[in-house]
Amino acid sequence: MARIEFQNLAHAYGVKPGVKPGAHHGPAPASLEDYALQPMSMVWEDGGAYALLGPSGCGKSTLLNIVSGLVTPSEGKVLFDGRDVTAMSPRERNIAQVFQFPVIYDTMSVFDNLAFPLRNRKIAAAEVRKRVHEVAEILDMTRELPRKASNLSADAKQKISLGRGLVRKDVAAILFDEPLTVIDPHMKWILRRQLKKIHQQLKLTLIYVTHDQVEALTFADEVVVMTNGRVVQKGGPEALFLRPDHSFVGYFIGSPGMNLCPVDLDADGVKVGSQRLQLDANTLATLKHANGTLTLGIRPEFVRLADSGEAGAVKAQLLRTQQLGNYQLVTAQCDGNVFKAKVDPHVQLNEGSLWLRLAAPETVFFANDERIAR
Repeated sequence: MARIEFQNLAHAYGVKPGVKPGAHHGPAPASLEDYALQPMSMVWEDGGAYALLGPSGCGKSTLLNIVSGLVTPSEGKVLFDGRDVTAMSPRERNIAQVFQFPVIYDTMSVFDNLAFPLRNRKIAAAEVRKRVHEVAEILDMTRELPRKASNLSADAKQKISLGRGLVRKDVAAILFDEPLTVIDPHMKWILRRQLKKIHQQLKLTLIYVTHDQVEALTFADEVVVMTNGRVVQKGGPEALFLRPDHSFVGYFIGSPGMNLCPVDLDADGVKVGSQRLQLDANTLATLKHANGTLTLGIRPEFVRLADSGEAGAVKAQLLRTQQLGNYQLVTAQCDGNVFKAKVDPHVQLNEGSLWLRLAAPETVFFANDERIAR
């Protein structure tokens, strides 16, 4: 396993790596928006489980391919245990990679598919058998070992792909590029638990790319959230949920995501639309020193129904309610701003107005989309 470090790493497609951009080497990026991966520095510790999370086109696969050696970055360095591997091939880096669709040999048995990476490296037959059976047991595939891979379901074939990545003990890291896309929901749940168990048992360095927040948050020790080619936050599930560093993290994490509402600041305090929102003195003082467009963020879990005129609350119009088992999801509108709240399923709400408490210990504020520390 390896400690992976990125030093001033960035990538713009069409620019030749390691050469100053120009007429013969591709155009220089005119702005940050021209980068597929914006400049960043970061460390992934040896034996950690990391997830790259973000929507399609955000740069997560570019970063993964830079780690594997399939893409050479146009700027910066990649280090494995302090050794510069930026220009090295995937084979030289000793990386295992599992792709979105199964990469297996249909004419081989399951055993031979799992054994292939080890036999290719001249591992002794006894060790090959031992390791294949260990991985097959973890993946609950022991009974399938003699079967031809061509006779298996798509779920089982993808489990073979996972096993081929896990079977080698000597890899620097194992990279997963949306490996559960073709798996049915129940099997996804099982495989996520198995991957978590594998990491706890074997202490492998695992890097997992996904657009699914549930996969990322249940699999990884740390999640790297990306948007528009930029890393906007790296942290554990609790930090991403309670203390999003960027409004995109608040919006993208959670179901539904964080309520985000523009607010105005004047000499008398904060206004949501035409209504004054009463805040504590320390929060107001912090906001007065912030620069840029202000946005209030509060998760539906922390929005509360309030009494008329209650401090920290605003008057809103009820739009709809949805009963969702252990809570009801309330959607309301305040001066054109829509808020969602998770409330007790037994509360009876009538059409018309209601009061929502938006000022709470869990409320965060953003200036130009960046969280204001307070």
